Amino acid sequence: MTRAEYVQEALAGLDRAAGSGVDPALPLYATTFVVVDLETTGGAPDGGGITEIGAVKVRGGEELGVLATLVNPGVPIPPFITVLTGITQAMLLPAPPIEQVLPSFLEFITDAVLVAHNAPYDVGFLKAACAKHGYPWPNPRVLDTAALARRVLTRDEVPNRKLGTLAAYFRTATQPTHRALDDAKATVDVLHGLIGRLGGHRVDTVGEAIEFARAVTPTQRRKRHLAEGLPKVPGVYIFRAADDRPLYVGTSGDIATRVRSYFTAAEKRARISEMLAAAERVEAVECAHSLEAEVRELRLIAAHAPPYNRRSKYPERQVWLKLTDEAYPRLSIVRDLAPTDSAYLGPFRSRQAAELAAAGFHDAVPLRQCTHRLSRRTTMPACALAELGRCPAPCEHKITPEEYEHRAATPFRTATRDDPGVVVDALLARIELLSAAQRYEEAAVARGRLVAVLRAAVRMQRLAALTGIAELA
Repeated sequence: MTRAEYVQEALAGLDRAAGSGVDPALPLYATTFVVVDLETTGGAPDGGGITEIGAVKVRGGEELGVLATLVNPGVPIPPFITVLTGITQAMLLPAPPIEQVLPSFLEFITDAVLVAHNAPYDVGFLKAACAKHGYPWPNPRVLDTAALARRVLTRDEVPNRKLGTLAAYFRTATQPTHRALDDAKATVDVLHGLIGRLGGHRVDTVGEAIEFARAVTPTQRRKRHLAEGLPKVPGVYIFRAADDRPLYVGTSGDIATRVRSYFTAAEKRARISEMLAAAERVEAVECAHSLEAEVRELRLIAAHAPPYNRRSKYPERQVWLKLTDEAYPRLSIVRDLAPTDSAYLGPFRSRQAAELAAAGFHDAVPLRQCTHRLSRRTTMPACALAELGRCPAPCEHKITPEEYEHRAATPFRTATRDDPGVVVDALLARIELLSAAQRYEEAAVARGRLVAVLRAAVRMQRLAALTGIAELA
């Protein structure tokens, strides 16, 4: 799981968590908070990577306890982490591993609201560590000071919501140093400063503060009932307007969970907010599996053109890269394919993407680039590419149709249905040659063309079996 995916999962988890041990109606001044900060080796949460934990327990502005420890992650510390935090490998060798630290930490946060700056990241590491070592995650209520600052402070007050910026704004007693305990103590003062600003927003309880930080819009709160009663199965969901018009069509392996996500703080797309305001009901179409759901989704989008769908809404805009059927074939970008077309690659979402892949083939194999229809019997003057050695000059019959087919056309045909190895090897050799000559910008262009060719070939071969099924056409 990537870091971005884990952050999204953590956000979804924070939104649906009911929390345990803390009454959401509890006044903020009577709430016990545990402010936590982690230092890590970087990367995505995988159950390890934590190098230091700092936590401070507070209530009513009074410090109740402190937990701080280095943690041996069991892996080398990247040099840039050492430069950033000052934590060295030698410092961590005698430190306990995370599985020995977790019991004390979990006991420390019992019956408290967990607070962190950029909470999804810290919570993600802690949840992953618990899952890896068999400790149940207590699912505490979580308050994110970064999210709260985005709601409370304006751009005129602070240019950004980094911990260092907020610490300077609130003049915290401890300055952030990229060490866990110092950053946790700075976050405590930031939390108190933010709580002082919540009174003007009529936010007095811990439940109101958490809800306020989530930035869920009034429309999302008002329309949450639309997600009720939906099945937890693969299928298609359709948001419909009051006149039953389809506004948005989507697909998911779990309809209920996916639709609920539209009513959480993780959903920030402006067009979706507009769509929710117009939606009056959600229709679910259950499917046997995800493939059926995706096919149904495409057909519904093509049939109804829902105004809030972007992807797959205009299939007519997709293009293909086709090898023409003539004595000396060339590449052509087309929108429609004839039943007899046998050598083509795609579909591409834009003409620019197709042109990038075509340039990759032109770099790798001697396909002609002119648009003339060449004859086997008559010749015509060669273009500049022939003079530069970039074309075998079939226009002057300097290459036979059979040799041209073998050297230029066959690699393209093979790449579309079998192995693009010939094209890939040629492009890799070109990249190495350009890099050796320190022509790095040109090497980067060639690399982009290689990526475009590979993506198209992989997609084409993956979908080849499906496109041959008449029922899916």
